[in-house]
Amino acid sequence: MDDEGRRIGVAAKDTVHTTSTPLHLAFSCHLFDARGRTLVTRRALSKTTWPGVWSNSFCGHPTPDEPFPDAIRRRARQELNLEIPDPDPVLPDFRYRAVDASGIVENEICPVYAAVYQHETPVLAPNPQEVCDWAWVDAADLEKAVALAPFAFSPWLALQLQEGLLGHFR
Repeated sequence: MDDEGRRIGVAAKDTVHTTSTPLHLAFSCHLFDARGRTLVTRRALSKTTWPGVWSNSFCGHPTPDEPFPDAIRRRARQELNLEIPDPDPVLPDFRYRAVDASGIVENEICPVYAAVYQHETPVLAPNPQEVCDWAWVDAADLEKAVALAPFAFSPWLALQLQEGLLGHFR
């Protein structure tokens, strides 16, 4: 991607995330239940970047020309083994750059979406290669936890909260 968000090429994910990661397209999704709680997931310990930290419900990268809603539903199935309702954009212009302790850089134009279950909280069976733990939490509790222990959370989650993500659901 160029700085204006125009595609200038395509590359495999495993070749892009390095110590000099170019700007590329991604997405984050936050899943909410009917009680207004959000799902946070703890990244698997085998993940290359930010292993073992708590983060948004799931995230990923669209394939070339894949619409965001399709990519988000695909990734929900891959990470959480879950069919989700249509996601809505909540922070469409979100982008960030962060460097993991290993030196690997995340450099993403990363629109943020949310999906809301209007029925019972879904039962999860996450892919253990992606998620090692999860919890449904109230927004205020999540904001407090991130403020008190930011090192335990992904930098993109902290930045999304700073940009008012949860205000869309109060």
